[in-house]
Amino acid sequence: MFYGAEVWDPWLIAAQIVCLQCLYYLTLGFFLSFLVGTRVSRLTLVYFFDFATITTSTVTGSCVIASLLLSSFAGAGYMLYLIERSKKCLDFSATLFIIHLFICIIYGGWPSSITWWVVNGTGFAVMFCLGKRLCRKRELREIPTSRYRSSKKSLHMLNKLLKKNLICEMRCASFLFLVFIEWFVPLGSK
Repeated sequence: MFYGAEVWDPWLIAAQIVCLQCLYYLTLGFFLSFLVGTRVSRLTLVYFFDFATITTSTVTGSCVIASLLLSSFAGAGYMLYLIERSKKCLDFSATLFIIHLFICIIYGGWPSSITWWVVNGTGFAVMFCLGKRLCRKRELREIPTSRYRSSKKSLHMLNKLLKKNLICEMRCASFLFLVFIEWFVPLGSK
């Protein structure tokens, strides 16, 4: 994709937001099933969206925190492939966590736990910083020139021919100049 020829495409942006949100929750569910699912009898949406489950006082709460942070690391990797631009990482990270905040408010009320805010703020920072770093690293990679070698060779040969042709034209022009001088300057004036 040529980054300078970008146009604003709201359908693409909406699809990227939906894909990133779904992948984030799938990853969160994966980590919750391994870290929290082994500790509780039944894994429910409470562990996804209720602020009361995010606590450092229990092992299960610490496992929920670890799941949220690991999902943020995975989200940075998803941004590398879905978003591809480092300048868009802040927008998409903020959108993901704002949507998560709204879902949490609808599910369990306003998050009044400071731990919830710290964990989600840290997750946002991890996702944004790591995603930006990964995308920037990809953007700054050297463009491979191995597939352009044949075109470089042909361009080099074309330049050589043009230079030879230019020299030939210069010889022709100097010959015509000498003929012109000989024509207008009488031979006996020497």
